Amino acid sequence: MSADSLRELTVFNSFAQLPSAFYTKLPTQPLQRPRLLHANAEVAAMLGLSSAALSTQEFLDVCAGTAPLPGGVTLSAVYSGHQFGVWAGQLGDGRAHLLGEVQAPGGSLEIQLKGSGRTPYSRMGDGRAVIRSSVREYLASEAMAGLGIATTRALALVVGDDPVYRETVERAAVVTRISPSFIRFGSFEHWGSTPENLQVLLDYVVDKFYPECRQGDNNETALRFLREVIARSAKMVADWQTVGFCHGVMNTDNMSILGLTMDYGPYGFMDGFQIDHVCNHTDTQGRYAWNAQPSVVHWNLYRLASSLTGLGVEADALRAELQGYEARFIEAYQANLVRKFGWLRWLDGDDKLVDEWWRLLHSQRADFTLAFRRLAHALSDPQSFLELFSEPAAAQAWLALYAQRLEREERPLDERIASMLAANPLYVLRNHLAEQAIQAAQADDAGEIETLIKLLRTPFTEQPGYDAYAQVAPEWACHLEVSCSS
Repeated sequence: MSADSLRELTVFNSFAQLPSAFYTKLPTQPLQRPRLLHANAEVAAMLGLSSAALSTQEFLDVCAGTAPLPGGVTLSAVYSGHQFGVWAGQLGDGRAHLLGEVQAPGGSLEIQLKGSGRTPYSRMGDGRAVIRSSVREYLASEAMAGLGIATTRALALVVGDDPVYRETVERAAVVTRISPSFIRFGSFEHWGSTPENLQVLLDYVVDKFYPECRQGDNNETALRFLREVIARSAKMVADWQTVGFCHGVMNTDNMSILGLTMDYGPYGFMDGFQIDHVCNHTDTQGRYAWNAQPSVVHWNLYRLASSLTGLGVEADALRAELQGYEARFIEAYQANLVRKFGWLRWLDGDDKLVDEWWRLLHSQRADFTLAFRRLAHALSDPQSFLELFSEPAAAQAWLALYAQRLEREERPLDERIASMLAANPLYVLRNHLAEQAIQAAQADDAGEIETLIKLLRTPFTEQPGYDAYAQVAPEWACHLEVSCSS
């Protein structure tokens, strides 16, 4: 039975049981005149909360940072990390507070506020988030969940009247985030030279999230743990690649130890495909371009593995585990493409056809999402597919090769089309759609957020009356920029 109040939940905070060096206990800083802009009933149900609970003053107070989570322990965690490939030293939750952990029907889930005020880890930051970035995070995590990609989730979005100074003066907001854990690669990096605390962290993570890895001695446990993180991270980035998602700021402090997509900042779903697309205006060197993401995840895994040498794990053994990353990624990447292209299995020669597909999309900046979606019907009704390309003849030539490939497998036409439509979304969170939701939210209007969540929750199913959300991006969208302040 669902709880109608946060007080009815079973709340604790296992992270708070770690030594005090891992965090600082401190209260949140409430917003001025907070208003609940949107609450996510689906995520509330994951916590065991009823829809009625979302309209209570208690719920608003907790999600605004006005009151602590009943039964919780509020804290901010410390971690370190590499940012844009450079060791940044100590970082931490500079604008986030972990409120507590709920024993939910599907397992324990942590509740964290983002934008809830300064902490000892804020450095030069103000501890706040703006409506713009908060709407983007709120929508992005739900878009990824709808696509079936591992991610943190969003429970609530609260706006206030506090001024926040970014490129311009904006208003503050707080996102309530949900995850089994917010521990990062950078959490392990932070304790890499402090074996005692590193061991405490490893034991906590393994016992709570990877109990199957506790086999043999401590070194064997650490290697099994790394192997599992490698597998999850490889699957995550393969999923990103095959929906055209760019994270934008893949620093080690933004990499989940559970293989979840987290810390949505300057992300983007590609419109016109460019293999080296960079979604983060701050990333002037293109370190986190779309085609670089798999290698960056591998690089980040090396940083995680390096921290484990602090426990005496042999470097050669760690390198041996890391060498398994590429095979894991390729396996997941090819499996995704098999579904997207409507095949039954990956055959010899498919890599060449796929490479030619990427070159075709890149050379003509064809829309990533719609090109895959319309491919399902392209052989029987090519017009809507070919109109995505500035030089249709090249697309027609590729289609001929694709038709030859389909002949290598016996699969009923209706079955193939249904499979492709179930693997290629019609709706993704394009930047211009997020921007429209942001503009409405700044006027305290959650209508566009509600519409987008409805569509993004079932992105593979066409919804009558929402054609505008499944079109090529308008010209003005090309001028939208997102950066690390987004």
